[in-house]
Amino acid sequence: MLTEANPADPLVRLGWDEDWAVRWARFHDASGWADRHLLPARVVQVHRGACDVETPLGPQRVETPAGHLVPEPTTGDWVGLSLDEPEGARIVGVVPRRTVLARASVTGRSHEHQLAANVDTVVVVIGADSRTTLGRVERFLALAWNSGATPVVAVTKSDLLGQEALQEVLQRVRADAVGVEVVAVSSTGGDGPVGVEELRDVLRGTVVLIGSSGAGKSTLANALLGRDRFAVGAVRSVDGKGRHTTVTRELVPVPGGLVLVDTPGLRTLGLAEVGDGLDRTFADVEEVAVDCRFSDCSHTSEPGCAVLAAIDAGVFERRRLDSYRRLEREQAWFATRTDARLAAERRREWKKIAKANRNRYT
Repeated sequence: MLTEANPADPLVRLGWDEDWAVRWARFHDASGWADRHLLPARVVQVHRGACDVETPLGPQRVETPAGHLVPEPTTGDWVGLSLDEPEGARIVGVVPRRTVLARASVTGRSHEHQLAANVDTVVVVIGADSRTTLGRVERFLALAWNSGATPVVAVTKSDLLGQEALQEVLQRVRADAVGVEVVAVSSTGGDGPVGVEELRDVLRGTVVLIGSSGAGKSTLANALLGRDRFAVGAVRSVDGKGRHTTVTRELVPVPGGLVLVDTPGLRTLGLAEVGDGLDRTFADVEEVAVDCRFSDCSHTSEPGCAVLAAIDAGVFERRRLDSYRRLEREQAWFATRTDARLAAERRREWKKIAKANRNRYT
């Protein structure tokens, strides 16, 4: 059993450290497999019914039948691997996670779709020349904050804009990305990558890149790696949308001690339960709201509303408050889908409204 982080261990390049050594020891002791030979392994890629993992003995592909493990392994997970099974290597459990990046299921069901586990930095990638809205950037940031990781915004393709236009883009993004580092990057400039080292300086541990299709995530990943590892594709000039050149999430060690996860572009981005992630994304609105005259102020027309006063004073745009409200409503709606009590209350309210309308028009 590994109980400490050995710099010579092959898992160190995949993020193994003293904290994971402690977590692994606790997991091993509580697993019920103490009499078996277990190896720690990190999931580098997930397939249908199987995972590719890296172990101290090298890479393995391990079958993961549906329903066999709870939670099911996702890219970035640390797992316990038993080599004593007649059918071959087997994952016996997932080591408790530090963080998990998840969004609401795109199927509309009331569960989360996990994108990556145990990430330390979430890089929200947006193209300087793209049509990505600030509202979508706010969604990405709420997702990142809620994961427990530290968000960073990378504005790619900065060489496609003049300095004045680029500064306008950066100013708008920084105004909305409260408390978040925003770095302009040109991964394929004529004189080589620009801003990549500045970005690298603010990255820590396991780094996941998220963003819309065509934002330049794979190009940025290749620049961080220093080699062409991920496929890249062109963006349609008509609507600024890109193709899914990355189709799976894959974990790759980066020279210098980082670990990188590239992800497919997210064309739909429903928010699951984001806890205080929403409050941290809109920290400027929350900070002002504490000065409202009424504690239950809705920031619509109440006298003494500090939020409306801040909008009138140009502290932030009304669009930002509207975006906050929209995401709050989405959170409430997701809660009704996952909480039976809230769902029942919602149905009762709709019945009251329907009955009132019937009485009104009959």
